[in-house]
Amino acid sequence: MTNIIEELRWRGLIFDHTEGTDERLLKEKITFYNGFDPTADSLHIGNLVAMMSMARLQRAGHTPIALAGGGTGMIGDPSGRSSERNLLTLETIAENLAGIKTQLASVLDFEVKSNPAKLVNNADWLTQLNFLEFLRDIGKHFTISYMMSKDSVQNRLERDDAGISFTEFSYMLLQAYDFLHLFQTENCVMQAGGSDQYGNITAGVELIRRKLGQKAHGLVYPLLTKADGSKFGKTAEGSVWLSPERTSPFNFYQYWLNSDDQDVVRLLKVFTWLPQDEIEGLEAAVVTRPHERLAQRTLAKEVTRMIHGETALAKAEQASAVLFGGEMAGLDARDIQDIFADVPSSELSRSHLEDGGVPVVDLLVQGQLASSKGDARRKIQGGGIYLNNIRVTGEGQAATLNDALHGQFLVLRQGKKQYHLVKLLA
Repeated sequence: MTNIIEELRWRGLIFDHTEGTDERLLKEKITFYNGFDPTADSLHIGNLVAMMSMARLQRAGHTPIALAGGGTGMIGDPSGRSSERNLLTLETIAENLAGIKTQLASVLDFEVKSNPAKLVNNADWLTQLNFLEFLRDIGKHFTISYMMSKDSVQNRLERDDAGISFTEFSYMLLQAYDFLHLFQTENCVMQAGGSDQYGNITAGVELIRRKLGQKAHGLVYPLLTKADGSKFGKTAEGSVWLSPERTSPFNFYQYWLNSDDQDVVRLLKVFTWLPQDEIEGLEAAVVTRPHERLAQRTLAKEVTRMIHGETALAKAEQASAVLFGGEMAGLDARDIQDIFADVPSSELSRSHLEDGGVPVVDLLVQGQLASSKGDARRKIQGGGIYLNNIRVTGEGQAATLNDALHGQFLVLRQGKKQYHLVKLLA
């Protein structure tokens, strides 16, 4: 790529921008900011679009500010929402902010000397505002018709019979004030964000023009969806989080590994640092050797390493290999639960594994991996039965407490992929 604008466009990371933004990014090194919602104690992979875009701009020499919306988080942004959110207390927001910098630091560089990233919290200045002064100094620059014309407000009014409260309606003014504050205190001349934020961003650009007579800029990224139209970053269980406590590295890895062929190249462009020629090679492999899923495995590896580190990646890859007969040693109880969350399971009292244990043939019948004890013996004789991915070699073999993984599980397998998980009860 010859310049940052061309790279962002090739990676599909520019949805729109205000006039002159691209020229300024190419001609000078600027400070810019992107806001993050602190309504949870972790960011999710939807936030990763902004984080990667910020990091690319940082590597091009620009200085990123990550703004945690500790103040605006108490209000709620109507953009992209169909109903009003629950308002958060300062205490809850402070707790949620605690881990955000660590997650941001997995992508942004807070240590580089030339243009280090910075994390700020808008509660530091918004909570100090005087209401009457705010209306006089900021509110007078916006008409109701201007605010009503924004998509975030219009869409909300169309979707929600209850309308929009003054609380959320005022969010636009607060975000515009954030931009003004950072423009004056940090020489921050550009705000970035998702395409649903464009109305709020241009409100800030307009406020700076009206109040200071100076030019500021806005740039927005597209909101990602999957090829089937479903929302990116969502599963049946909910959001895919960056926190390993909320989404385990194994499930995080699996999310990327399961990417559809129609999505994977676009995801490689957005979420990895791989160069254009390498991504184009993976794109060719999707067409010529789709069964290898090389692009998906590369995507899962690159993103998991970036967010969770090399050790967590190695463990996630080991856990994934377990489903194909890989070694189980070294996996913890949560790994076992995650790996076999979707396979049939049954429960057994741990006491049954004492005094000689439970015959494997009985477990196979109970787990419906064999139709009878005779069928179970024949399958064992044929070499197709495994306990904890170790082949069962004798018809009379029993499972004992020594076989119980972490004292909690037995994993039975017939053939290559037919599993049954036995959960041990006290």
